Amino acid sequence: QVHLVESGGGSVQAGGSLTLSCVVSGPSDSSYAMGWFRQAPGKEREFVAAIRWSGGRTVYADSVKGRVTISKDNAKKMVYLQMNSLKPEDTAVYYCAAKRRLLYTDYEMSHQYDNWGQGTQVTVSS
Repeated sequence: QVHLVESGGGSVQAGGSLTLSCVVSGPSDSSYAMGWFRQAPGKEREFVAAIRWSGGRTVYADSVKGRVTISKDNAKKMVYLQMNSLKPEDTAVYYCAAKRRLLYTDYEMSHQYDNWGQGTQVTVSS
């Protein structure tokens, strides 16, 4: 099991940018998949982006493609989510998640992840 702590959330106006960070602690290896998910009030948790710890293969939700970039720093054990051109519909609690040996085809499935952070709130005003 790994421990995940997110930070970087806040309130921004539409069109603004935020970069979320996720600190990964505990035993981990290169087979981990790291994902970002979000949950808006009254809605189900939805996939945003994911990256493989080794090699850096990425996948994005269509709703954020072109506006969001997921990246990692292996040495610092950090995962980032850079979000640009934010929209009010991006308002949600954003969660960092991790799963060891996750198939790439399963990266978008929240139920496959077994390590979750506590979440960080992102609020985008119009």
